[in-house]
Amino acid sequence: MNPLTLKADSIELDFSGRKILTDVFISCTQGEIVGLLGRNGCGKSSLLKIIFGLLKPAYKYLSIDDTYITTGYKNSRMAYLPQQSYLPPQIKIHDLAKMLVDDFFWEDFISHPAYIKHGQKAIAQLSGGEQRMLETLMIIYNKADFILLDEPFTHISPVQIEELKPLIRLCAKRKGIIVTDHQYRNVLDISDRIILLTNGCTKPINSIDDLVTYNYLSNIN
Repeated sequence: MNPLTLKADSIELDFSGRKILTDVFISCTQGEIVGLLGRNGCGKSSLLKIIFGLLKPAYKYLSIDDTYITTGYKNSRMAYLPQQSYLPPQIKIHDLAKMLVDDFFWEDFISHPAYIKHGQKAIAQLSGGEQRMLETLMIIYNKADFILLDEPFTHISPVQIEELKPLIRLCAKRKGIIVTDHQYRNVLDISDRIILLTNGCTKPINSIDDLVTYNYLSNIN
């Protein structure tokens, strides 16, 4: 089966007359991880919400394999990890996972230490870091064709981050993944391509020098 390609094109968004996104384009094909970088407030989270269908822009064109779709969440074509907690607090991890996790990845999921330790607990019984790790695992192992990750490396420990990065790479063998995080080095570590969102527009990044050219980084250290 040929890999599917997601395209989000001509996206425009403004708040109170201020342009946030202008004619934005981003694409992702199953089997790759696209890293989305940009400064605070540039619209990265808004872009992911638009693609998933949580935020209505002035204009967008969204397609999978050149077939127009209205929203990413329809028919479970996409899964989205928001910055804030998204799981019902009183339901057990195991019960939530059965609804969300791809059968192909089920054994990987239940063999993870976080599930082994907390799988029979409700979300409300977990610490913030434990909750975030399990929420992220259920999204990257999701049944959806495309995965949108907003700040997956935030609110978890450095050890958990190093555990998570190879799992994201593993899941990208079957999924298309778009990931954004302020911890840009972690995004660079796992991404096949980098897109920078700056001044409301997307710029393809061919080398880390480009991040300096576009003033995302002040130096390369």
